[in-house]
Amino acid sequence: MGSPMGAKQSAFGRFQGIFSLLLLAGGAALLAVSLAADFTGSRAAWRGPALVIGIAAFFVGLYFVPTLAHHRDIINVIFLFPLLFTFGVTVIIPLCLGIFYSLTDWTGIRYTQFVGLANYASMFREVSFLWSLLITVLFVVFNMILVNLVGFALALLCTSRLKGVGFFRAAYFLPNLIGGIVLGYVWQFVFNNVLVKITGASLLTNTPTAFAAIIVVYIWQYAGYIMLIYVNGLVTVPGDIIEAAAIDGANAFTTLIRIKIPMIASTITICTFLTLTSAFKQFDVNMALTNGTGSVQDFFGQYLTNGTQMLALNIYNTAISKNSYALGQAKAVLFFVILACVSLIQVRISNSKEVEL
Repeated sequence: MGSPMGAKQSAFGRFQGIFSLLLLAGGAALLAVSLAADFTGSRAAWRGPALVIGIAAFFVGLYFVPTLAHHRDIINVIFLFPLLFTFGVTVIIPLCLGIFYSLTDWTGIRYTQFVGLANYASMFREVSFLWSLLITVLFVVFNMILVNLVGFALALLCTSRLKGVGFFRAAYFLPNLIGGIVLGYVWQFVFNNVLVKITGASLLTNTPTAFAAIIVVYIWQYAGYIMLIYVNGLVTVPGDIIEAAAIDGANAFTTLIRIKIPMIASTITICTFLTLTSAFKQFDVNMALTNGTGSVQDFFGQYLTNGTQMLALNIYNTAISKNSYALGQAKAVLFFVILACVSLIQVRISNSKEVEL
């Protein structure tokens, strides 16, 4: 026969199991109800408290699950929860809601009907959007090459034995500390009031030169940041390998091509990824410098006035300026898909190059 102590422990275990199950079920139910109320546009005051109580009840129930072997994992999850919750609320949930709203007639406040892929079809019939997509791709290609070349050249200069390299590092990095809006207006003044005395006309009045001006400003802003990453990679190259190459008769160029670049392949991968994603998301300099203006005489048979409007600014203008939130959200979803696919392909190619090197 079992001892009274064993019977009490067994009863307590059953009670603990039932208590944890009730907390888990109740917490999950409160979470589901509060999220469903928010999703349907309800303005009830109980949504916030229900969400907090549901989360707390769920994790308290999780902690009291009568399986002691898993308590360490449960505690780890509880400590990670603030980060996971923040990521879910700021990234995962908005992404899922954005995909859903892109399939509706969402007005920014509510939606009345499900329209399926109508917003996506309308998006691809919009010639100005196709132009923005085209110049964004061109902008990414130019900047991914030029920013890395300039940043790498500056890194070579700042890792040389010249005096005052610390000053040059700080000077080259300084433009990155200036906000994009401020930077755009500063360079707008330079193009419209300073360089105009040399060129005879503002570079921002013509679409091709305005597009080139945006590229120049972006390189001036971002090359210093990329330079610091390359500097960190170059200083990790072992000095004894450089000395051994010099003893074997390798000149500076051969050392750079045969030794330094292969040994910082991972740094090159990071820099190309950063420049690619940053150039795709270009918004503030584009808006402050040209606000997307510029004439295009004939693109698919239409005259356009958004000659320098890149994809992020096009999405902003669609949603905010034109109040077409559902269409803007559809463009944003496509933007996310393109950026994710290009980033994955770029990292895959760069990693394969690292293995070859």
